[in-house]
Amino acid sequence: MLSKVTSFALVGLDGVPVTAETDINNGMPSYELVGLPDAAVKESRERVRSALKNSGRKFPVTKITVNLAPADIKKEGSAFDLAIAVGILKATDQLHADCGRTVFLGELALDGALRPVAGILPLLISAKAAGYTDFVIPAGNAAEAAYIEGISVVAAADLSSVIDHLSGFKPLPPVAARAYQKGARRESKFDMAYVKGQATAKRAIEVAVSGGHNILLIGPPGTGKTMLARCLPGIMPDMTFEEALEVTKIHSVAGILGAGGIVEVRPFRSPHHTASTVSMCGGGTRTVKPGEISLAHHGVLFLDEMPEYNRSTLEALRQPLEDGVITVTRSGGAVTFPANFMLCASMNPCPCGNYGSADRVCTCTPAAIRKYRARVSGPLLDRIDIQVEVDSVKYDDLAGVALGEGSAAVKKRVERAREIQRERFGASETNSDMGEKELKAFCPLDRESEEILRLSFESLKLSARARSRIIKVARTIADMAESERIRPEHILEAVSYRKYDNMA
Repeated sequence: MLSKVTSFALVGLDGVPVTAETDINNGMPSYELVGLPDAAVKESRERVRSALKNSGRKFPVTKITVNLAPADIKKEGSAFDLAIAVGILKATDQLHADCGRTVFLGELALDGALRPVAGILPLLISAKAAGYTDFVIPAGNAAEAAYIEGISVVAAADLSSVIDHLSGFKPLPPVAARAYQKGARRESKFDMAYVKGQATAKRAIEVAVSGGHNILLIGPPGTGKTMLARCLPGIMPDMTFEEALEVTKIHSVAGILGAGGIVEVRPFRSPHHTASTVSMCGGGTRTVKPGEISLAHHGVLFLDEMPEYNRSTLEALRQPLEDGVITVTRSGGAVTFPANFMLCASMNPCPCGNYGSADRVCTCTPAAIRKYRARVSGPLLDRIDIQVEVDSVKYDDLAGVALGEGSAAVKKRVERAREIQRERFGASETNSDMGEKELKAFCPLDRESEEILRLSFESLKLSARARSRIIKVARTIADMAESERIRPEHILEAVSYRKYDNMA
């Protein structure tokens, strides 16, 4: 007898419908699984066999053929276990329920329990877009599925519960919908109030977050560069529901989604400087997984001591910084992941770290300084909108008991600046996302501002990209001042953040 049960396969961040066709025939006992399955899918035979027996059902001792169609798409992972088990039950007349438009997802344990699988959220979203509305998933994925409206999701703990539900003996209640709570806060010990001194750097950080600009902090060791970067999550604006869904899809595919079912705070990723290019960009030998730059989507990617990273790894950031997406190409095909992140990097001015310091003496030779700075290429530096110096803090400032302005107050100003940008562009675009068309429409310069920019362009030997980024930063500074037009003082401040353009 032949049965057909629907499941979904994950390709990048998109789901593709897969039909588990099960054919039971007389003949020598065998189990053939076809349709380009990987090792994890092939091993489902033993999981399904034990799960059926331990759930009080029979595993047929006959010729079994399971085809995962379409056969030209590689099937990876363990999410097809439940669909295969249901298909065998239907093909052997142990289950008579109509499962034509129901999607089954889940991994089976040997005792019949349903284990959660990665990527449930993007699979459900793709299935909904394809017209499917009924789903059976593991109970461990229920929180993730609760945020999708317009579908009926049943979360089961084991195979027996699924069988009883489909047979009508003991129907399972659908997963209750949950509303996204905007404004969730992540507890952090890093607050702008505890950053002593560094008024210029704190101002630059606020400008960067307000407009979504990339920022580089340059200064001697121990001046607070890392602490400033760690304060970024506390002043980032809250994510919209659409942004949260995008981020959750990526984290779900990567298998790092928490128990809450949705990512409520903007990601802050800080990979070690030994990270490989593949771990940064994404990839893998079996399944193409998102890398650090995609996991930082709508959040911050922090590179501490940037010159210590592998040169090829740093250069791989250039295209995502420009386009907001990254296409990972492997022998099995190409997958595009979103990568619209804010880059925050830190570095010392020289190998010993004291070059340019007002208090310390640099022991590096000019050749050593040039070689160290050349680790960060000019094209990459050109894509960093704000480059600010972080110098040593005086002892009296450190010993003072008075706290500075806290992250909560800074966050309110950042959200006001972002609100102005939403009114200007719509959706979640920021000033840093502007193209030449938007620059022409929203960033007109008066004669004095244009002259300041022209002199800066010639004296600093800036590129055309650097000029555009200066105007974008100036637009953000104007928004922070709630000024409709960009004024000369806004251009001057934006230019002051480009002093290290020629350091490489």
